[in-house]
Amino acid sequence: MENSEDKQSSITNEFNNFTEALMKFRQLVETTVIQKKEERLGLYVKNEDTIDYEKFYESVLELFGPEIKSQDVKSFYRKLSNNPDAPVDWCEIFGYFLLEEDVLASQLDEENLIFLVSRKQRVVLAGGRKRDVVKCLIKIPQMDFLITATQKGSITVFNSQMRVQSNINVTDTSWITGCDYLPQLKRIVAVTERTIIIWDHKAQGNSQDNCFVIKPMDHCLLCVCVVPMTDHLCRDDILTGDDGGYVNRFTLNSDDFGLKQSKNKKKMQSQILDSKNFKTIKRKLHNDWVMKIKYIQPLNCFGCCSLDSVHSFVLESLKRLEDNMPVREFSMPRGANTFVYCIKANTIVTGGDDKILRLWHPNISTKPVGKLVGHMFSITELVTNEKDQHVISLSSAKVFRVWDIQTLSLLQVFHDSQEGPGDMQIYAMIFDYNHGVLVTGSSVIDMYPLTRMIQDTKQIPHSHDRDINVMVYNRTFHQVLTICSESIIKVWELDTGHQIYQIFDPHGNNIEVTTAAIDKSGFVLATGAYNGTLKIWDFGSGQEMKVLVEGKDWKEDDHWLHQLTFLTTTEKNHFLILALEYNGRIKLVQGKEDDPLLAVIWELPEVVPLFIQGKKVISLTVSSKPKIMDILIPEVELVPDEDEPVVLNINPGIRMEVTCFDVLITEGYNMIAAATVNGIIILWNFVLCTVTELHRPEDALILDPDLDPERLKINALLFLFRSRDCIRKMSEDSVISSAQSDSTRGGSQSNKGSKSSIHEAETKGQSTGEHSGGTKGETIAGQKNDTDILPSTLLNELPPPVLVTAHEDGHLRLWNMEGKLLKDMLPFTKHSAISLTTLYTDVCARVLLAGNMEGHVILWNIGSFLDPPHDEKKFKQLIAWRGHALKIVNVIYVEDKQVVLTSSVDGSVRVWHARNGHYCGYFGQRRTFGLNQVTDFILPCDVNEHPVEVKEESKYTEKKQQYEYPLVFDREKWKKMSSFSLLFRRPTPKPFDVNQEFKFFRALSSPKIRRNVVESTMSGNREAGVIFGSLPIYRVPSPTSLRFLPLIGADAHKESSENFQGKKKGGRVQHSQSRRRSLRRSLAPGVNLTSAFFPVIQK
Repeated sequence: MENSEDKQSSITNEFNNFTEALMKFRQLVETTVIQKKEERLGLYVKNEDTIDYEKFYESVLELFGPEIKSQDVKSFYRKLSNNPDAPVDWCEIFGYFLLEEDVLASQLDEENLIFLVSRKQRVVLAGGRKRDVVKCLIKIPQMDFLITATQKGSITVFNSQMRVQSNINVTDTSWITGCDYLPQLKRIVAVTERTIIIWDHKAQGNSQDNCFVIKPMDHCLLCVCVVPMTDHLCRDDILTGDDGGYVNRFTLNSDDFGLKQSKNKKKMQSQILDSKNFKTIKRKLHNDWVMKIKYIQPLNCFGCCSLDSVHSFVLESLKRLEDNMPVREFSMPRGANTFVYCIKANTIVTGGDDKILRLWHPNISTKPVGKLVGHMFSITELVTNEKDQHVISLSSAKVFRVWDIQTLSLLQVFHDSQEGPGDMQIYAMIFDYNHGVLVTGSSVIDMYPLTRMIQDTKQIPHSHDRDINVMVYNRTFHQVLTICSESIIKVWELDTGHQIYQIFDPHGNNIEVTTAAIDKSGFVLATGAYNGTLKIWDFGSGQEMKVLVEGKDWKEDDHWLHQLTFLTTTEKNHFLILALEYNGRIKLVQGKEDDPLLAVIWELPEVVPLFIQGKKVISLTVSSKPKIMDILIPEVELVPDEDEPVVLNINPGIRMEVTCFDVLITEGYNMIAAATVNGIIILWNFVLCTVTELHRPEDALILDPDLDPERLKINALLFLFRSRDCIRKMSEDSVISSAQSDSTRGGSQSNKGSKSSIHEAETKGQSTGEHSGGTKGETIAGQKNDTDILPSTLLNELPPPVLVTAHEDGHLRLWNMEGKLLKDMLPFTKHSAISLTTLYTDVCARVLLAGNMEGHVILWNIGSFLDPPHDEKKFKQLIAWRGHALKIVNVIYVEDKQVVLTSSVDGSVRVWHARNGHYCGYFGQRRTFGLNQVTDFILPCDVNEHPVEVKEESKYTEKKQQYEYPLVFDREKWKKMSSFSLLFRRPTPKPFDVNQEFKFFRALSSPKIRRNVVESTMSGNREAGVIFGSLPIYRVPSPTSLRFLPLIGADAHKESSENFQGKKKGGRVQHSQSRRRSLRRSLAPGVNLTSAFFPVIQK
């Protein structure tokens, strides 16, 4: 008794101790959550009671003992840090993590599902009959329609949004067993047990009047399919299978249906057609019911399966239906209920009552090449996902299994949990390639979306929790660095989109990081903050290397770093960084190898006030006592001018700060270009030791309170220059592409959807243009002919650089180094002028990208434009698309991957295909990117605009006429015709009934292209209004009076009758005299016809 009491007391004490430990653990968690929330809001001040990970880990060990694993504690603490509002439970500290409320997140974290069953959508059969089920589903990819046929005779056409387009209820006593779409006749065919139904779903009026019924049939029809007949425009062939094992081929022509409709719209009796009037071919191929029939176009064969164990599956050409020669037969126990053909794998998959999926090669019918086992009930349906190489199988127990056709592995198993009176068998199943959805039909229509489609289209792209300030690309490691306004640095892998590491508060608590840059080697990262501090990091490890501390006398936000750029140096571990502050000053920061601190060497002198005072060019001199020697951009000073310029009265409210700059140090150039808030462009030339004002807007010095003070602001600025190495590389690419085009000329063309480089497309366009005499086609990033440019360019001078600026008014302007405006354009989008925010170009300056304030991305071809004389027509916009709903911060073009990266204030970094603007995904998503694959066209959930491609037709290409013009009067044809032919017209039986042989109608012809435009004499006046006042007024010569026109009507009939009577009485002489009188009288028309109808006849 004492031992049992002691055990009971010890158990009670342990329970009380554990309960007490749980209470303390909850208090610890609550304290930590409060601290993390205050840290996020910037309200927390660190003190001795601050709970970090080390203190949290020690507290947990003290409560629960050393059995707690550090890995579980880290996971728990990381969860609290990342999301303090997330629900937690004490069992998670022991490694038992509960599923979250969000089924989507939990499922995606547990396994990479193919179909997201939790996001299933259901469509109820509208207006359907009781206990009705869907027997057939047909998808028409060309029109994005879904056709459903129910067992009791309801045929419905759904659009892409699953809304009913048309519907018909067939009044037939037999049940519908199958349906398909006739592509040539543009009608729907359905088969019942004894009839064939042809329905014109697009015709207006009563659906019953547009329906034809073909009967009788010899056997009960069980399935139907259409044979594509591309060589016959008004004919379709269908194949049907029946319960007698026969395969029937019917030939349907448009004449059989289009001309048989009665004008008085009789009832269904007039729509019944006799099956004996149709061309029919049949042959018995099975000894049991034909369960499914389908025409496989890649093999030019049809396939049909049956429950027959000997003749289970037949694969043959259509010719075998006309003879009795042996056919290709596949045998399997208990027959086959369904089959499907995989095009890429060239494999036929069959399934039946033996619960085994068999894989067959089309030419080997003796033995299957593989088997898939797993179903516990009969297999009823099979479909394929060709893109992902998946086979989806369905059993009679409504269990779905997803298989990989290449590895023969099982990927996913899920069950249809339908309940209630509609708990019936699933009779039909298809896979919608356009929308990535598995569609099933029973008493309802269920749609199971692919997981990747939900991630791409339903989930809001989310890379950071706050606005993104910076995005830079590391070309060396193919990695992307992003920084948000919460001062979190994240490094991403470009190929996968997965996060590598992140750094919290790199410049201190509550200090926002505003800019960043990566050096050319890719090993060093520089970041700048709003308080003026600058840090250098090791990019690979994220370790801090050097720092520029904040000055004591610095004012708040005065030294806010706006832009950073690395300068190349010859010494190892020696760094030079150009930094632009918010106050408009550009300074050079130096970092030595042994010094952990960064130092400011010099600042560029302020020259904007001097330009405003009247100077255009200011001379510079190198400092006599530079702080550092042998740098590409030396320390300069302004040359003192003895003649003091005239001081102008400048309004102190006018802002003149520098907003952006760019550096060009290569091929003998050593320049810095800068732009100001009021639109002034400045060029520092350190080779000539001058600083020049390239451009100043007319109203740059005007301060108007009614206008936006930043209306003239230049938001981004870039040098466009092509070095010798780039020209050599582009020339080699051009030669290779020309050789490839020559070798493949005359052969088959590549598929339309093939993914090729935009530079390859450019060089191909150049090569074809050379051979076709300078064809003006659409290219993306090319130049005239690099093979011809190469010798002269490399031996002589390079093309001069061009400066491109992005303005607040939405314009893109290009300038030469003398300040001449080369091109001023407004990017073409579906909206009005939108402020441009960022610019980017590739290494060889072949492509230019821009982002604007409303999330649009614009891409131009600038390769040929850079060559003098800078033809405006060679600067071509190729495509524009909307990537974000809010402002784009940065845009980056990755040449080797042919993708575009965009970052926005919405907190997401998204990836796009540069060639067509298709969405690839966003950084931070769970699935990896498919950058090298041709993806389906999808849009993020916050974007609903399609890309806009700007295509330019070649003047050498013949334009196809898409519509026909009406006939017009041909004056030359009228003159050639004899006017005496009008005298022998037969008398018209009725007045004003114009004969078809009338001269005017015989002179009609197709219109000629008018080369000369009608001359405009004056424009409209303002009093006429906004619309009519702006229309030009044209002078058209008025027609002259009608002459030599015959009589029309009763007078003409009377005169003609007199002529014929004179001929009978007087013979030949009398006839000639009457003919002359008739001719003289006919010169004066009896009817005053409108001058617009008859032409003017010259004498």
